[in-house]
Amino acid sequence: MHSEEKDLLLRIFIGENDHHQGRPLYEVIVKKARELGLAGATVQRGIMGFGADSKLKSAHILDLSNDMPIIIEIIDIPEQIDKILPFLDEVVTEGLVTMETIRVIKYRDHRGTSTKLV
Repeated sequence: MHSEEKDLLLRIFIGENDHHQGRPLYEVIVKKARELGLAGATVQRGIMGFGADSKLKSAHILDLSNDMPIIIEIIDIPEQIDKILPFLDEVVTEGLVTMETIRVIKYRDHRGTSTKLV
């Protein structure tokens, strides 16, 4: 059985070396999202990219960077996403944040919940 709804997808683009008070920034953001009761968060490490500084970051052995791109994705209803935005204003000093409306199909069974994005 499944249900459909419209939610927001929040994407936060930062660097792997970004920190806040000595801790990796991606970790700080995910823990704050959990503390605020958001539905969930996923952190992905990019294999190649560049940001505003135009410095190429790559996982290629000849170009190996220790500051790979990081993308944090959080999906929830708009009211929940709004809860974390002031925190992002405080902790993200360099990066990019995007939001888009998405269609979510949630599959549920007796063992738990899984979600499929469409």
